[in-house]
Amino acid sequence: MPIQTLVKFSSQASPEVLDALKIVAENEGRKLHAVLDEAFQDYLNKKSHSAPRREVIQALASSMQEFDLLYEALAK
Repeated sequence: MPIQTLVKFSSQASPEVLDALKIVAENEGRKLHAVLDEAFQDYLNKKSHSAPRREVIQALASSMQEFDLLYEALAK
């Protein structure tokens, strides 16, 4: 496994969330920063795939308007 460069930062979390993260790290035999890194990555993945881009929605609306009769016929 390649060595990963880490950057220190300071933040705040509720005591319950921080305690739960520490427990997960301990139970999995991992360091807290590794659990946080995974959580951050999961969050970013979720956010980047959560909603279609505006231009995609606009293209769909345009297509639905232009080909409405065709889509209805194909659906039957």
